[in-house]
Amino acid sequence: MSNETTAQGMAASRVVAAVEDLWAAFQATTPEIPDVVVTFGAGSIGTRKGELTLGHFAARRWVGADGTTTHELFVGGEGLALGAVEVTGTLLHEAAHALAHARGIKDTSRQGRYHNTKFRQVAESLGLTIHQVPGIGWSGTAIPTATAGLYADQVAALARAIRAYRTAEGGLVVTGPEDTDGGQGTDNQSEDEGEKKAPKNGYALTCECEQPRKIRASRAVALAGPIVCGVCHETFTHPDLIGEQVEPDDDADRG
Repeated sequence: MSNETTAQGMAASRVVAAVEDLWAAFQATTPEIPDVVVTFGAGSIGTRKGELTLGHFAARRWVGADGTTTHELFVGGEGLALGAVEVTGTLLHEAAHALAHARGIKDTSRQGRYHNTKFRQVAESLGLTIHQVPGIGWSGTAIPTATAGLYADQVAALARAIRAYRTAEGGLVVTGPEDTDGGQGTDNQSEDEGEKKAPKNGYALTCECEQPRKIRASRAVALAGPIVCGVCHETFTHPDLIGEQVEPDDDADRG
């Protein structure tokens, strides 16, 4: 084994140790955040084209010799290219999932991909700024300076520990913490390629029930105000409409 390979392996172990220290600091601030086993690896394998998994929380994935279970915290090696502060934002995002789980809050749907308003509330209580991302809801994460400052010592230690990062398959580029659960990066798609025409018979909007219900509405109707499900109390949404607003002169859907 070369000295370079040994150094890279040691770099990874130092990052794991720094992540464990950061998680412990989160728990000191919010004791309800549960313990986790930190895992570290590729965030660009097994994902959709143009996506990275910067991190994820998975409940009860590790089983001890005595039969007790512990949750998993995964950290994608590609995300280390963003630096210690942004990685801390990713970890807080996953801590919000862990806290929601501990409190019995259903914060996602669609196989854990869509983040609802309950996730937003929990994440904001931990000091994050959350915004909507098309198709996956309230998943976009930013860490304010004040929040990073709460964990300044641990963030500084993480910065010292990061001495390498993993390159992604397919030339994917890590550009920012848009979706820390899987959706980060670019696949060089042009703006024209990403544009979608409005369906002639309206958008199929879905709620957040275990078996999502669907309704159809024109773009203007869907964006005029929240259409709330009486069962799950979440807004009916469509991926193409999240974050959009009706322009004052938009009459394309009037009839």
